[in-house]
This record gives sequence, structure tokens and C-alpha cells, in this order.
Amino acid sequence: MDERFFILVPIGSIIALCFAFFQAKKVLGFSEGSELMQKISRSVRQGANAYLKRQYAGVGLFFAFMFVVLGVMAFTGFLTPFVPFAFITGGFFSGLSGFIGMKIATSANARTAQASSESLNRGLRVAFSSGTVMGFTVVGLGLLDLSIWFFLLKYVFYADLAVDSAAQIRAISAAMLTFGMGASSMALFARVGGGIFTKAADVGADLVGKVEAGIPEDDPRNPAVIADNVGDNVGDVAGMGADLYESYVGSIVATVALAVSAGYNFGGAAVPMLIASIGIIASIVGTFFVRCKENTNQKVLLSALRKGTYVSSAIIVIAAYPIIYYCLDCANNPARIGVYGAILSGLIAGVLIGFFTEYFTSQTYKPTQDLAASSLTGSATVIIGGISLGMMSTLLPTLIVGISVMVSFICSGGFSVGYEQGLYGVGISAVGMLSTLGITLATDAYGPVADNAGGIAEMAHLPAEVRERTDALDSLGNTTAATGKGFAIGSAALTALALIVAYLDEVKIKAPDFNLDLSITNPPVLIGLFVGAMLPFLFSSMTMKAVGRAAQNIVVEVRRQFKEIKGLMEGTAEADYATCVDICTRGAQKEMIAPALTGIISPIAVGLILGVNGVAGMLAGATATGFVLAVMMANSGGAWDNAKKYVEEGNYGGKGSEPHKATVVGDTVGDPFKDTSGPSINILIKLLSMVSIVFAGLVIKFALF
Repeated sequence: MDERFFILVPIGSIIALCFAFFQAKKVLGFSEGSELMQKISRSVRQGANAYLKRQYAGVGLFFAFMFVVLGVMAFTGFLTPFVPFAFITGGFFSGLSGFIGMKIATSANARTAQASSESLNRGLRVAFSSGTVMGFTVVGLGLLDLSIWFFLLKYVFYADLAVDSAAQIRAISAAMLTFGMGASSMALFARVGGGIFTKAADVGADLVGKVEAGIPEDDPRNPAVIADNVGDNVGDVAGMGADLYESYVGSIVATVALAVSAGYNFGGAAVPMLIASIGIIASIVGTFFVRCKENTNQKVLLSALRKGTYVSSAIIVIAAYPIIYYCLDCANNPARIGVYGAILSGLIAGVLIGFFTEYFTSQTYKPTQDLAASSLTGSATVIIGGISLGMMSTLLPTLIVGISVMVSFICSGGFSVGYEQGLYGVGISAVGMLSTLGITLATDAYGPVADNAGGIAEMAHLPAEVRERTDALDSLGNTTAATGKGFAIGSAALTALALIVAYLDEVKIKAPDFNLDLSITNPPVLIGLFVGAMLPFLFSSMTMKAVGRAAQNIVVEVRRQFKEIKGLMEGTAEADYATCVDICTRGAQKEMIAPALTGIISPIAVGLILGVNGVAGMLAGATATGFVLAVMMANSGGAWDNAKKYVEEGNYGGKGSEPHKATVVGDTVGDPFKDTSGPSINILIKLLSMVSIVFAGLVIKFALF
């Protein structure tokens, strides 16, 4: 292929960033509403900025420490000298994605509330436009980071290898593969820290406000209400942005590495990068199809968002064929066109996972309606029903991913041409699943904005019809957020598989004579398998406990203010919102350290004790249980949340009834499930692989077994 086509990758990133910029200007052009609405929005914005400032300061110390560690490893010959710097840029761009998304989200909340006072469609457009800023910032910065390093490696650092293109792309892919560790590390800190903040505030506000005091959600008398709204932005926006940046970049670099193993060289490396670039154009086109009528029916709203993602996917289906045909030289190698089937497999798998996630979490379908009905017999049956629903919901995504892996492997020639070619197809299917991330993430990121808008509408005492519209958008946001998590988790499973293969390839490169024995009867492999299977549960326990401890502090503080601030319940005195924000901030910063370090230390410790074979077993175990546990937790949490919304719409007694209180309890259990532990697991399983790849040389030399 003509290697000049690689220039389309940075062009795609620039188009994405320009589109995000113009969407941001569009959002900022809308009215923020009354002075009171602007004041509330300003408080949320200040709290979010204060939290991220403290978080980035703490994470910065970790990155400085790791830069030194990686620098020492590079100096002693265990790594290439570019890895420490690439680690920093990966973390920087990952954090920047979340920061930009959070900035526009906190600016769009009051504007969405004001727009919703005019019409439902206008409210949807403002919220969705703010989501597109996040979506296109993530894909734009992701491709920009990859492009910068690709061109530096090709034309500067490895320019002397240009006479042997196979050797040059092998060196480039080996270096780029280690870059994802920085993005994964930043994503884990952002997801875990933001998740602890948002769910501690949410749980504390709901348990004391709704259940004990019997006041409405987002009532300004609740001292935790501002912290709750801040949490939506630092967890569901900033954390999610860093998370999906990491997923996006990880799937591309893993597939580039597999292209080298398959012998496709620069042509094979170009396919995932060019498809990602074309996916940006497809996503931009899709955004113009997102509109709705003045109907708060969830099926109508879901249809409006689905139309955009389906249009984007259709464009990818058309554009992927010529890319693969040309880049893989299918004219001379007809069998390679089967890789196109892998792209289709990933796209279809993503759509199906999204659909079934929606089926199990949306109140328009029977599972969540049945869960809401269980509230008639109390909170215990709601919790039992939600857990069982989440467990049941793992069946179809697991089958879909399994079928997608097999189809991709077969289509790409895994059985007929070669094992490596088949695995390249598996990696490509993950890229296909995430190719329309720009619009997929936009439909996800708009949810927290709609949630904040509902809170502002309540606190600013806007007409009831405004809250009805924002609630409809918020409820839809719960479903699209669950769908977005489904995409992230599904792609994580495919990417993690590709990274395991890349890890084994890295071992072969560093130690060609090493005896890889991955038999299940090999003790290090078996022990590693058990350790890996346990890690997602240990990690989830740590993050769930962290939310519980932080939420306890919020409950105590809210109870104290209700008791000690005279006139608060009567509405004649103002709550001390800042104290609750500070409690959540301090709690999140303290509690996020241990879970995040678990993902970094575990593969190194397992490697030094059990060796390369033990690490391979650990990665397999963590991927298998992590994928299933993440789906279960995300879907249980989404269903609990929407079961509560279903009751609040007037079913089974409506707001304030005993069934409503039961679903609120279920929702508080589901909050850390779906917004802290569940979505963080998909980062964990990829970070384990990334760390294993970076420290492979160290493990080979110093392992006990």
C-alpha cells in the first residue's frame, strides 16, 4: 500500500477536534437561564474543578514516580527509551479527554434545563451536543496521540530501518504497544476516584433525603445535592472519558501489534487506524440524525438516538471494504478480504450488546418492569431481583462475544491461513466495535448533563413540565449509559484477548528460547488462572467498600445538618453544600489509591513469583471473570436505577410510596455496581495486560519459576 495514506489518521483527529470545538461553541451559545440557575450551575462547576485539581495533583505524583521507574528500566535495557515519555503522554491525553468533557458538561447543565423549558427536542439537542464534545474529543485526542508517536517513530527514531519495512513496523508496533499503560493507569484512577465521589454523594443524598426525610430528589434542602451533581460530572463524564479513551487507543495499538505477527506489516497496521479515522466522519454524519418530537415516551427517545448510531455503523460497513481491499493487497491475496467479515462481526456484536443491555436495563421492557413490581414486597426482594437480573443478563453478551471471536477468527483465515491471521481478525473486530465511538460516547455522555439539568430545574423551582422533560432525558441517559458500558466492556474482552497474544509475542521477541508451557496442568498457569479469576472480585470489593465508607460519612453529615441547622427543613435556611463536596473529595482521593495500585502491582508480583506462564494464566483468568462480572454489575445497577424511575412515573404508588422507598434502596445498592466497580473492571483487565507487556523483560530475567 501507499504509506502516504497514514496522513489520513492525523487529518481524522483534527476533524474530530474541530467538530468538538464547534459543538462546544454551539452549546455555549444557548441561554443559561435565570440568575439562580446560573448560581447553581456555577457551584457544580466549582466543585468539579476543585475535585479534578486535587485528583490530578495526586495522580501526577504517581506518574512522576512511574516515569522514574520506567526511565531506570529503559536505561538498563529492559525497555526502549521512548516508553517513559509515551507513558506520560498516554496518561496526559486520557486525563485531558475527561477534563474537557467535564468542562463542557458543567457548562451545559443549566443550558439544558433552560432549553427543556422551551421544548423536549431543544433540551435533547443541547444535552446531546455537549455529549458530542466529549465523544469527539476522546477519538480526536486518541488518534492525535497515536499519530504523533507513529510519525516520530517512523520518520525520526526508526528512520534508519526504512530499508526493511517489516523490521521497521515491528519496532514501531513494539514501542506503541507499551504506550497504552499510561492511558490505562490514568483511566483507572479517574474511573475509580470519580466513581467513589459520585456514588458516595448519590447514596448519602438518597438514603437520608428520600428515604428518611421524604423530600424529593435534588431538593435544595438536601446538603448533599450539590455534591451529587458534582459527582455526575467527575465520575460519569471525566471518569468515563478517560475510560473510553483508553479502550479506543488500546484496541488500535493491540491490533497494530497483531498485524505485525500476521505478516501484514504497514498495510495491516493501517487498517485499524484508517477505520478509526473514517469512523469519525461516520459519527459526525450520524449526529445530524438525532432528533425527537414532543413525546416523552422512552421508545421514541431511544429511537432518536439509535438512528444516529445506526447511520454511523452503515457508513463504516460501506467504507471498510475498500480500506481492507487496498491496505491488505487483496487483489493479490484474495483470502485476506475475509478480514472485512471481522469488521462486520465487531460492529454487529456491538449493536447486539447495546440492544440486549437496553433490554435488561430500560423500563420500557419487561425485566426492569418486573424488577419494579418486586418493590411491592419490600427492598429485599428488589435487591434479590436486581442481582438475579444482572446475572441472567450475562448470558447473551457472553455468547455474542464468543461468537464474534469465532467468526472473526474464521473469516480472517485462522484455520485456513494461519493462527496469527485469525487473531488479527479478532483485534480488528474490537476496532470495528469502537469505530463509531464518537457518536456512541455522545449518546452516553449526554446522560449526566440531563441528570444535572433535572437537579437545576428542581432547585430553581422551574415548572413541573420542565422536570418531566429532564426526567425523560435522564431516564433515557440511564439506558444509553448502560449501553455505553456494554460497548466498553465488550470491546475490553476482545482487546484483552488481543493483548494477551501481544504479551506472548513480546516474550518471544525478548527471549526466543523461552519455553512457553500454557497447559492447564502446568502449576504456574493453574495458580495464575485462579489468582486472575480472583482479582476482579478483590478489586470490586475494594471499590464497593470505598463507596460504602465515603457514603457513611455523607449520611452522618446530612443527618447532622438536618438536625443542627434551624430552618433548613422549612426552607428558610441554606444548607452547607461545600462540606459535603469536601467530604466526597477527600474520601475519593484516599480510597482510590489501593484499588488502582492493585491493577499495577498484581501482574508484576505474579510474574516475579510464577514467571511468564503464571502471568499468562492470570491474564486469562482476569479476562474471563472480569468480563462477566462487569456486565452483571453494570446491568444490575442500570436496572435498579430505571426500576426506581418507573415507580416515580406513577406506577405502584409513585413517589413517596413504600414501593418507591424500596426501589430507592435498590438504586443505592446499584449505584456503585454500575458507576464505580462495574465500569472500572474493564480498565483493570486491560491494565493487567499492559503492565505485563511493559515489565515482560524484568519478569523473564528475575522470575522464581
